[in-house]
Amino acid sequence: MKPARLLSLVLAASVSTLVLAGDNVTTVPVNFAKGASSAVLKGTFSGYDSVRYTLDAKAGQHMSVRISGSNNANFNVFAPGGEPGAETALGSGYVGGDWNAELPASGQYSVQVYQPRATARRGTAVPYSIEFQVK
Repeated sequence: MKPARLLSLVLAASVSTLVLAGDNVTTVPVNFAKGASSAVLKGTFSGYDSVRYTLDAKAGQHMSVRISGSNNANFNVFAPGGEPGAETALGSGYVGGDWNAELPASGQYSVQVYQPRATARRGTAVPYSIEFQVK
C-alpha cells in the first residue's frame, strides 16, 4: 500500500473515532421553590448522552439524591469544582440505591445522570425522575 493512501486511511479512521466519541451533555440548574428543600425533575436521554444537574449548597448541609425510572439510570455527585472524568465523584447512586451525605464544602455541586456503557452502546433511551433534597 502506498504511504499516502495509508496515511489518508489512518486520518479518516482517527476523525471518525473522534466523532463517535463525542457525548452530548445537557446542563440543567436545579432551583428550589421558595421555602422548599427539595425538587423533582424528569427527563430522558439516550446513548452516551448525559444530563448534568447543578445546585448550590453550603458546607454542613445534608444532600440526598434519589433516582427512579429506567434501571439504566445512574448518577455521580461531584463537589464544587469537580468535573466528571477529571475528578473522583463524591458519591454515586442508581435506581434503588439513593445517595445522601453531609456536604464538605460550600459551592455549586453537580450531579451527572448517565447509563452504563453496555446499554449506551445500543443507544437505549432512559426515562427517569430525579429528586434532590438539601437541608
